[in-house]
Amino acid sequence: MMEFINNFVLLFTESAPFLLVGLILSGVIKQLIPDKWITKTLGENSSVATAALIGTPLPLCSCSVIPTAMGIRRAGASKASTASFMVATPETGVDSIGVTFALLGPVMAIARPIAAIFSAIVAGKLVRWWDIETPPNQEEEKSCCCGGGKKQAEPSIWDKAKSVFQYGFGKLLADFMNWLLIGLFFAALIQTFVPETFLSQYGDGIFAMILVVLVSIPMYICATASTPVAAGLMLSGISPGAALVFMLTGPATNIATLMVVKNELGTRSLYAYLTGVIASAVITGVLFDWLLAYYHITIKVSQGMHSDMTSTLYSAAAIVLAILIIWQYAKKLNIGKLDTVVSEG
Repeated sequence: MMEFINNFVLLFTESAPFLLVGLILSGVIKQLIPDKWITKTLGENSSVATAALIGTPLPLCSCSVIPTAMGIRRAGASKASTASFMVATPETGVDSIGVTFALLGPVMAIARPIAAIFSAIVAGKLVRWWDIETPPNQEEEKSCCCGGGKKQAEPSIWDKAKSVFQYGFGKLLADFMNWLLIGLFFAALIQTFVPETFLSQYGDGIFAMILVVLVSIPMYICATASTPVAAGLMLSGISPGAALVFMLTGPATNIATLMVVKNELGTRSLYAYLTGVIASAVITGVLFDWLLAYYHITIKVSQGMHSDMTSTLYSAAAIVLAILIIWQYAKKLNIGKLDTVVSEG
């Protein structure tokens, strides 16, 4: 038990500084890129490549991309660009790239966004080819104007900086912290109890990747939280390509996302979306394993054994991240208690 706790703490500590930096960058991107600009750029004449490139760095996880994608679709985005956006955005982001770099190294951190862009373009193209463009559903569209028609004052630099931290360390962290902790738990569990050779008999190749796809589809996991899970899978014998497949299909093919695709884009688009994500992920995984073997590159999963893991920087980052997570849970508990009091009253 102590070995498991130690592995969990070490994985958490190693991820913490990169995750904190990613959360800050996420807040900066959210502050600097207006929603109106996104809607305009992803409009009806937008290409799927444009949607993929825009969606890749955006700080939106599997759950928060759903209302955003619905908004851009109902604002006039095509089915293809909406699908491309819905694939690229949850599959990767500045925060998940940081965690990927921390746990899986620079090669995987570079391969992940490239694979996400490819996956998004393939899915968007298939939606464009297989489905017929129709006007977006406007029945449930609601106005977001809260200013009563009055012109809002330009926020100060302090207000903008405050918004960066409130979004990154507040809303975004709250969106994925549950799955992040579950992912770290899973990775530590495998590292502690599963022999490294357990999956070595079918740890690579298309068969292993198809198994990974079948496991990932029903899961509801964001890009950041999928990273430690993928690290755990690699520790148990899965190839880097199969781990990459999991990091692509897990965030983009959960049941909630698929139901939104069906409701907003239609059944034919759903089939095209799912086919595009799965096929491109498997192709990317096979190609990635081949390139690693051809150039004799080894992906090493960080297990918290580096000497700088005990440094003040890593320890301080882990303490800060732990405090932020505890604070978010405390807020949720207080809100829940308040709701109970209101309902009883």
